[in-house]
Amino acid sequence: MTDTVAESIQELDQAQVLRTAAGSRRRRYLAVLLGWLVFIGLWWLLSLWVDSEARLPSPGRVFQEIVIILQGDFWTQFWASIVRVVAGFLAAVLIGTPVGFFMGRSKYWGNFLQSPVIVAGSIPGLTYAVMAFVVFGISFWGPVLAVGLIAMPYVAINVAEGVRGVDRRLVEMSTAYGRNETQVFRHVTVPSVLPFVFAGVRLSFSLAWKVGTLTEVFGSSKGIGFQIRRNYQLFNMPGVIAWVLLFVLFMLLIERFILVRLERRLFRWRQWEREA
Repeated sequence: MTDTVAESIQELDQAQVLRTAAGSRRRRYLAVLLGWLVFIGLWWLLSLWVDSEARLPSPGRVFQEIVIILQGDFWTQFWASIVRVVAGFLAAVLIGTPVGFFMGRSKYWGNFLQSPVIVAGSIPGLTYAVMAFVVFGISFWGPVLAVGLIAMPYVAINVAEGVRGVDRRLVEMSTAYGRNETQVFRHVTVPSVLPFVFAGVRLSFSLAWKVGTLTEVFGSSKGIGFQIRRNYQLFNMPGVIAWVLLFVLFMLLIERFILVRLERRLFRWRQWEREA
């Protein structure tokens, strides 16, 4: 009898937790929906006040342009931008990760590399975009170079901080129990550094995507940035805003449905650690 009562109480507690979580999700989704509705409403009112499609078209007119773009060469242009951004971003990760590891592991390399990395991260993205255009002209490699240069410092700095934050007591304990350097690196260093790496990846990816698009405005014959420039030169302001909104929407989808879920999957153990 006592076991039955305890199981009933446990089931009630679980049901209450599920209802609370469902209510929290509904409130969050409602807040997001209200935020977008307020934004669109203010945009519509401002477009009425400006009363000029060449300066600020209405949301309905931009939506019509989005439909036209989606029925046209949308995927061709987006794929061109994605390939450039991913290529530059992978180059930044492949270079920035070992640079950050050496910065965090060795005082000599930390002092030698810290200033150049910080300077590289402080240069505005517009400078990289113009420099890439001057060096490579209208080509595939200009945006790739700009993306790699803007993203690499953030990856390196985060990896360096992660390496410096490794708990030395865990390393010493692992060594005392007979673990070799490879095992210590795999089971202690990598799990400690990985959250910092992922934080750097998320930050640098958003910057890389924006700088890649900006570089396409100056030096590309295909891609989102090129389409923004082309519509601006044609005085098609609805087209400009439509491409910008599609760019923002794509960034939100990448962040919400790929990066956030990947982070939750990779770091499930951190949630278990907090609950413990």
